[in-house]
Amino acid sequence: MKSAVVTPLDVKLMNLAMLALVVVFAVLCVVTAVRSFSRMSVFDIRGIEVNGDTRHNNSVTLRANVAPRIAGTFLTVDLARVRSAFESAPWVRRAVVHRDFPNRLRVTLQEHMPVALWGGEGDARLVNNFGEVFEANLGEVDQDGLPTLAGPEGQSGDVLAMYRAIEPRFDALDMTVEALELSARGSWSVRLEAGARIELGRGNASEVLPRLDQFLKTLTQVVSRYGRQASAIESADLRHENGYAIRLRGVSTVQPEAAKK
Repeated sequence: MKSAVVTPLDVKLMNLAMLALVVVFAVLCVVTAVRSFSRMSVFDIRGIEVNGDTRHNNSVTLRANVAPRIAGTFLTVDLARVRSAFESAPWVRRAVVHRDFPNRLRVTLQEHMPVALWGGEGDARLVNNFGEVFEANLGEVDQDGLPTLAGPEGQSGDVLAMYRAIEPRFDALDMTVEALELSARGSWSVRLEAGARIELGRGNASEVLPRLDQFLKTLTQVVSRYGRQASAIESADLRHENGYAIRLRGVSTVQPEAAKK
């Protein structure tokens, strides 16, 4: 009976090394072939189709501005970079980019929908319907009817939510909210279209709205005692614990000097 031939260790190592070299060479060949294939001229990007919201952006101008920032072919282009390029354009909130085989890109845009101005006078920023602040050319916006919202940076969503909660309450009394502001200390104040300023005090909606509801519920009764309409309000302060203070045009609680004598 013959004994089994034992392969020397150095021969085994050499065979493994040769196998590894063959595998590496094969992988390199595949990678090179794939790269060459992906860079073929047939896959050069021939066009970009832009769909969706383009009310404030011309599709031709968008493509012309984005095209120089696109590198690679249909197979190698970085879609995230293309998306970022489109989203950097004014008014564009979101861009979704897809490949259309063999050499085109399809982009669907969602524009900002302005629902309010943001900040003080001269601030060219707006709030969209998601409560996000964005910059835009105010000359492209119909500002009539847009309220002005203001507050600390990063809290535009909270301010818009509060506006949406209080606006119908004032509207029920034919009073229009022109501005709503949240101070750095967390206090809310409203300016009405007629010029009245109403201090709502601090707190979230569950704290502020009951005070406002109580105020609006009794407002008509209070002003009627002085022969006035609700529109006669100059200011109101709801920060008192058990009530509110109100000032009406043409009504004074201060006794005239002549009557004192």
